[in-house]
Amino acid sequence: MFSKLSEKDFLVLRGPFESGRQAPVSLGGAMILGIFGQALMVFLSIFIGNYSILPFTDKLVAIHLWITIIIVGLTILYSFPYFYKNHQKSQYLLSIFMIHNLGTFSWFVLPLLTMGAKLPENYVLEHVMTYIYITLGIGVILFIVTCIRFYILLMKGKYRKGSSRDRLRGKFEGKINMASIGAGSIGVVASVQYLMRNVDFMDYEVLFIVVLGLLIFYTMIFILPEQLVILYCKYRFKSFNFRPSGKYLTLIPLQETDKDEKNA
Repeated sequence: MFSKLSEKDFLVLRGPFESGRQAPVSLGGAMILGIFGQALMVFLSIFIGNYSILPFTDKLVAIHLWITIIIVGLTILYSFPYFYKNHQKSQYLLSIFMIHNLGTFSWFVLPLLTMGAKLPENYVLEHVMTYIYITLGIGVILFIVTCIRFYILLMKGKYRKGSSRDRLRGKFEGKINMASIGAGSIGVVASVQYLMRNVDFMDYEVLFIVVLGLLIFYTMIFILPEQLVILYCKYRFKSFNFRPSGKYLTLIPLQETDKDEKNA
């Protein structure tokens, strides 16, 4: 899909590597901190799951637990210099799994279990399942629309270095945040409205957790396409990676872009 695009079409996405914010060492440190966040979310899901009456609670908590254990184990492995220096692409892929386990999956599970803990004994499972379908359906639509929008911007050269989009990166990122909040709000309204109309248990505590969880859930889905494109760039272009030799890793210089400028 991106075969017609060259290195220069993705250079704005190289910014986090140029600044060092997503250098292997920095990324590894952030992932270590993420271990504690994931552990907290698993603890909350197990604790709240003890009170949930949803029939799939045990499976949901078990899946959450084992996914977290695997990610945490790999994160510890990638904390050693040999791994984060020589396997930068897989480290970035692991960071995507970690971020979305912490932000996307955890914040989908936690509100669901909270609802299960507050449901009356005569609740209708069909209503809960419909809520899940609505929430996931909106998430899929948001992901597809965001991917299409991102692709169009790339094809228009909006992520080239020196473009108007690059110069106004600060404002552009602000617009992205507003767009994600707006898109997430639509999903939140649709999901919460369905619950309030069909399930008579929505006190303020549950409502707050559901709204917060859905906002985080949809926002994380919104940023996923950019993360996947950066991962693609790390596999396709050497310049999105760091030289593994030496104590201090250095970003590999631009390849195709430098050649184009010399030929020009």
